[in-house]
Amino acid sequence: MHDAPAVALRFARREDVPQVLAFIRELAQYEQLAHEVIADEATLEGSLFGERPAAEVVLAEVDGEAAGFALFFHNFSTFLGRRGLYLEDLYVSPRFRGHGLGRRLMACLAAIAVERGCGRFEWWVLDWNTPAIDFYRALGAVGMDEWTVQRVSGDALQALAREIEPAALPRRDD
Repeated sequence: MHDAPAVALRFARREDVPQVLAFIRELAQYEQLAHEVIADEATLEGSLFGERPAAEVVLAEVDGEAAGFALFFHNFSTFLGRRGLYLEDLYVSPRFRGHGLGRRLMACLAAIAVERGCGRFEWWVLDWNTPAIDFYRALGAVGMDEWTVQRVSGDALQALAREIEPAALPRRDD
């Protein structure tokens, strides 16, 4: 009889950045978006552990081995007047799937959201990713079908930003 593997969830540390980046690349490969990953270790380290961290990561480990991750940050709902928790990426390596790690990571983020007084917990999912959609529905998630995602990036972002003079930007000390 085999003992059940030891599963642990913990916040990522600076030395985990290479593993987090590896998970991001694995996820992008699965989503057929590997060509869009331009993040490197230095950028990711600055974004997660710099002066003003932009996001946080919870790692799932099985018998001490990194098995998956959830990267999240806070957003804000004007309607609720409270911040929310936004899941950017959830990923479990294929060989660790089917053991409830994804559900444990989602439950962990839900608990973090509740502990921090968040009004909601949300994320996007690709419309073709039926296994993920089914998983999220089983958690009680509801699709926001009446909303569409809008994005400005690359040259369009640069062009839009040039429409305002730097001197006209509001400053924190205003």
